Amino acid sequence: MQSFLFMTLGIVCYPTFGGSGVIATELGKILASLGHCIHFITYDRPVRLDFFAQNIYYHEVVTPNYPLFQYLPYESALISKIVDVAMHYNLDFVHVHYAIPHASAAVFAKQILKSHQIDLPVITTLHGTDITLVGKEETFKTVIKYAIEQSDLVTSVSNYLKQATYDYFNVQQNIEVIPNFVSLERFRPKPDIRNMYRKLIAPNDEKILIHTSNFRKVKRVHDVLEIYLKVKKHIPSKLIMVGDGPERTNLEKFVRENQLTNCVIFMGKQEKVEDILAISDVFLMPSESESFGLAALEAMACGIPVVASNAGGLPEVIRQDFNGFMADVGDIDKMSEFVIKILKEEKYSYFSINALRTAQNFDENIIVKTYEKFYSQILKK
Repeated sequence: MQSFLFMTLGIVCYPTFGGSGVIATELGKILASLGHCIHFITYDRPVRLDFFAQNIYYHEVVTPNYPLFQYLPYESALISKIVDVAMHYNLDFVHVHYAIPHASAAVFAKQILKSHQIDLPVITTLHGTDITLVGKEETFKTVIKYAIEQSDLVTSVSNYLKQATYDYFNVQQNIEVIPNFVSLERFRPKPDIRNMYRKLIAPNDEKILIHTSNFRKVKRVHDVLEIYLKVKKHIPSKLIMVGDGPERTNLEKFVRENQLTNCVIFMGKQEKVEDILAISDVFLMPSESESFGLAALEAMACGIPVVASNAGGLPEVIRQDFNGFMADVGDIDKMSEFVIKILKEEKYSYFSINALRTAQNFDENIIVKTYEKFYSQILKK
């Protein structure tokens, strides 16, 4: 076993723009910069892993496409890849992000490695819908419960998610809360960007509202448009929609039917979302469920106040009438009122400064040190 200062670990995650994949990738990159050796194991190169870096390796999980299979056996391919990487690169442990199917695959790989006299501790981080949405499917419940209990250490990104896991799965495993984090260097107020590009979106000095997500129903993206419609009646404004997903077609239809094509801008998936946040005024997150609200935290780091639903872990990030406002899920009237209140000039700087101060509590350098201390529990064993 290597010393704590020089860990070799596998990170299993989804390689997409979703919160779990973003946090896993950024965590690995920071750990690598501190001298640890990181092996990413997933089916595609993570979107945030867009450059060559020392101490970082990527192992692609390839799923065979045989006519026999109606559904490709990704979990089996993942188990084999974890075993292969652990055996040939002497992993100290594997850290899996998102319970389905990563935790169960890692636990299975651990059992296989035992037959080769190799001990591979498993750390599982629960991120949200793997517990609150997908995890509630009876089809997966037994497997998820087993995977959590067989993991050596378990973390969740919020107290809300920790309690939801205990309530629904009745697990006996201790769950440590380590919140999501943000890069204060990357996500920060950018007056130069704001002055240069804001006129492109709002040439008549309109206010700019913004929403970013994967456009799934759970994000209640139609509420975003309804909120904007109400705000627009009182304050000249534009709306930026960043992301893509199953609801986009319906959203675009709504925009056309309400003659909003010159006011609502769909920007699709964006890697440098921080530059778009820099020109915005209020971030909207009316989600039905949020385990933490990473997108809201990134907006706050840019000095952007947030108006959101009081769902899930959002109250652990948003403070009412301090860095933003929260209302009940679906209460678009109240959320619209809150947006208008924030945009009043005498209040805006108050919310903006407090949003930035809140984000500083989730600085990546602080949270990653917490992960390092957490990892030491494995290494001491």
